[in-house]
Amino acid sequence: MILNKQVVNELRKEYGDAFYLLDSEQYRNNFLELRDTFRKIYPNFNIAYSYKTNYTPKFCKIVNELGGYAEVVSEMELEIALRVGVKPNRIIWNGPIKNPKKLEEFLVAGGTGNIDSVEELEVVKNIAERHPDKKLNLGIRCNYEVNDGVVSRFGYDVDSEGFKKVLAFVTSTPNVHFINFQCHFAKRQIEYWPARANGMVELIDRLGIIPDRIDIGGGLFGKMADSLKAQFTNEIPDYQAYAEAAARVFAEYFADKDVKPELLIEPGSAVVGDCMKFVGTVKTIKNVRGKWFATILGSQKNISMTGINPPMEVIAMGGEQKEYDNLDMVGFTCIEGDVLYHNYNGKLAHEDAIVISNCGSYSLVMKPPFILPNFPVLDICGAKTEVIKRGEVFDDLFHTFNF
Repeated sequence: MILNKQVVNELRKEYGDAFYLLDSEQYRNNFLELRDTFRKIYPNFNIAYSYKTNYTPKFCKIVNELGGYAEVVSEMELEIALRVGVKPNRIIWNGPIKNPKKLEEFLVAGGTGNIDSVEELEVVKNIAERHPDKKLNLGIRCNYEVNDGVVSRFGYDVDSEGFKKVLAFVTSTPNVHFINFQCHFAKRQIEYWPARANGMVELIDRLGIIPDRIDIGGGLFGKMADSLKAQFTNEIPDYQAYAEAAARVFAEYFADKDVKPELLIEPGSAVVGDCMKFVGTVKTIKNVRGKWFATILGSQKNISMTGINPPMEVIAMGGEQKEYDNLDMVGFTCIEGDVLYHNYNGKLAHEDAIVISNCGSYSLVMKPPFILPNFPVLDICGAKTEVIKRGEVFDDLFHTFNF
């Protein structure tokens, strides 16, 4: 992706002074690199992409084209997967609350539902009773100690009576196919990944049950600029480090066994984090009581990063630049804390372009309709600019209100 004054000028003429740039080539490369790194250690491996991290349809289509799974946590995300052409048997539905009607349609069509609670167990029991001629693919979300200092709220405590009940149901009900164990632990640090993998192996060993798949969830750091890495207190692992920490456990455990289940992870940020940039425009520069501020057409809400300075580049667009010290680049909103970049030192001018990288995770999907509609999403990897999402307008946000 080449970005310079000429490119920004052309994009501004067509799409306005703020927009996202999606890098589909980088996304494809990340997916393949992560998948192949794990496969070198444990060949029967695949990726279930976390839609919630960034559900841009083009990203979801690429996953499907490359043979990955769709990991969804709501009926909205399920609909996205179906609309981009994912077959139900390639969709995994997690999440603590599932719409019963949609879940029934999904399971009857061949999708995989991972049971998260006692209440959900009752729902799927009723579905199984209503469809005795259909084989339902069901898994169990598992919760156990990984020593990350968090009591996770997701899944069944594997030492509980509830876990025994759900296990008995999925393993003894004639029209239920017990397809996988799944877990979700949020911390991305590498030191918790062996515990995550070993917890699954110990569970399987204790029960004497090997499902078709073992899904150890997401929570991986992705690729990022050195300036961003330096702001973390812990080291940022690469794909190889995660594979050694987790896939190695399964490779060793199943080495002497005839059955080698498919191993899945559910990454989001690890594949999409560095695949979007946000381009804003400097609209004002002023000094208030000795402090310099540049107001950007753009907001912290557009990049979903707080407490850190994101990777940022200034593209001079022809105005007379001046040198600034400790200047804050702030957003268009009325929130004092809407700061995109703290204490910038360097040259800047009115109408310069501000390019913020590594904003592919949770930015676009978490931007609220606050003060302004959201900006266009463009892919400039090819010969022509591809409009991935047009800029939002008033009616996009307000057609559901009664005026």
